[in-house]
Amino acid sequence: MENITIYSYLILCPLVFIAGFIDAIAGGGGLITVPAYLMIGLPSHNAVATNKLSSTMGCIVATTKYALNGYIHWKNAFFCVLITLGGAWIGSNLVLLIPENVFGIIFVVVLPFIAAYVLTHKSFETDKEKFSPQKTLLLCLIIAFFIGMYDGFYGPGTGTFLMLSLTGLARLTLNEAAGTTKAINLTSNMTSLAVFLYNGKVLLVMGLIAGLFSIAGNFLGARTFTKNGAKIARPVIITVLAILFVKIILEFFLKK
Repeated sequence: MENITIYSYLILCPLVFIAGFIDAIAGGGGLITVPAYLMIGLPSHNAVATNKLSSTMGCIVATTKYALNGYIHWKNAFFCVLITLGGAWIGSNLVLLIPENVFGIIFVVVLPFIAAYVLTHKSFETDKEKFSPQKTLLLCLIIAFFIGMYDGFYGPGTGTFLMLSLTGLARLTLNEAAGTTKAINLTSNMTSLAVFLYNGKVLLVMGLIAGLFSIAGNFLGARTFTKNGAKIARPVIITVLAILFVKIILEFFLKK
């Protein structure tokens, strides 16, 4: 890592802060942080692993903030976390069988429709009657399983897709969806981090320093969310979807 200098940190840390802010509000921070680690010269496995350390540090703060504000329904979140682990395990094994570019092609088609959904709905809060607790839990488990599988298989934008699915399909309030999303993301992050630490892939000093900026970004993002809710979630989600769309397109042409 001879090419890592103080200038590397000057590039990395502000990007990690911005990503933490975005991630706390609507997910998708990894779309910024992983390229940032790669940009300063880390090999891909070290970039992903070190990013898990910094993002987990920030996610702990955001999750705590949402919990203190009463946004996490602990019964639903607990079962969602358990089933997400199973989905992520299946997804990580599927990636060995299905070419990644197939998933990218699917999302090139699907993402514009997701963006149109966000733009045409004035609020993430539904005016429809809420489902029964049992049906709500069942829908949350289905969403957690399949998006957990997506996270294990591909990953980018997982938090954003959780927010959209939990509000649009399970009819959770925006606050409940945000809390559940954070609980699921924190668990998957910590699980991945444990694996990377065991295999010696994490650059501890860099991850801890960047993690301080992630904490600051997540704290500010969570605080902003609690004050503005849907007003700020909408533009952030649209931005995340646009970045993901461009990322997939670029990867498709660069592999040609």
